[in-house]
Amino acid sequence: MLFEQRLREGLRDGTITVAFRRWRRPQVVAGHHYRTGSGLVAAESVDVVTPETITSAQARDAGYPGTAELLADMRGDPGLPLYVIRFRQLDEPDPRDVLRTAPLTDADAAALAARLARMDKGRHGPWTAAFLTQIAERPAISSEHLAETLGWDRPEFKLHVRRLKALGLTISLDVGYRLSPRGEAYLAWAKARGREPGPRR
Repeated sequence: MLFEQRLREGLRDGTITVAFRRWRRPQVVAGHHYRTGSGLVAAESVDVVTPETITSAQARDAGYPGTAELLADMRGDPGLPLYVIRFRQLDEPDPRDVLRTAPLTDADAAALAARLARMDKGRHGPWTAAFLTQIAERPAISSEHLAETLGWDRPEFKLHVRRLKALGLTISLDVGYRLSPRGEAYLAWAKARGREPGPRR
């Protein structure tokens, strides 16, 4: 689920606890935790509603003065099911934030190298070291330009960067990316051992 800025800010400061989405099938699961870009939230409930059954209280919980304003701002195909999701802000830190700044031991680095090597065996061939090097050398450059440099389609490039982000190696910026402290430490460890970036596609 994508959390737009209005929703992220509202969930963070507590003024919003509910979101409405038109989906072919639900994109969140009750009881699961989700990253908003401004913290973690728990999805407490996921229910199907109709526009006629949305209450004024639900509209206010979603950050709107009333149901008319909520429905006017609703996106998506009106023919799709309409879901109401109730969220609860979590005080615990995002595990990825903790991972990004955690000390990197030789054992950690070796385990990361093995994990990245497995990722390099996919249908795209070796890519992880080239991605990390590009992001290190060109922080805050748009994904469009990075993807073009590496010869990748932008959507595929962004999906693969998310895999590096999940390992605590990169940080997304408003424009582009940068390496996390963990990513910088890993790249220095890899380069010290002569691990060159993989070939570009």
